[in-house]
Amino acid sequence: QVQLVESGGGLVQAGDSLRLSCAASGPTYSAHAISWFRQAPGKEREFVAGIINWPYGSTYYTDSVKGRFTITRDIAKRTVYLRMNSLKPQDTAVYYCAAAREKAYSEYTGRKDYDYWGQGTQVTVSS
Repeated sequence: QVQLVESGGGLVQAGDSLRLSCAASGPTYSAHAISWFRQAPGKEREFVAGIINWPYGSTYYTDSVKGRFTITRDIAKRTVYLRMNSLKPQDTAVYYCAAAREKAYSEYTGRKDYDYWGQGTQVTVSS
């Protein structure tokens, strides 16, 4: 199965930037989408950004991060990055990388759409 390992989280101040990395291993050819989710304390895990039709497909973002976050890929390294600029305290969460096999009628923005998850990396933004 696909294994995912996140890194790059940390404690930053509002307005700072961070870059998260997600290194994938195993049969990544079976992945149809690779995305970032986040979960803040007491809240549901939410979609942040994703690459659909991995590895050459388009990128998608949730509205709250558009213009601030950028998801990119290094196909040779099988690594997905999330560049986060202009961070806000409300971006504080555990960030997870996830991979999904192809599914009919899926938009790949729901937690239930994903089959493989990393362990998560904490991002804390202080005001």
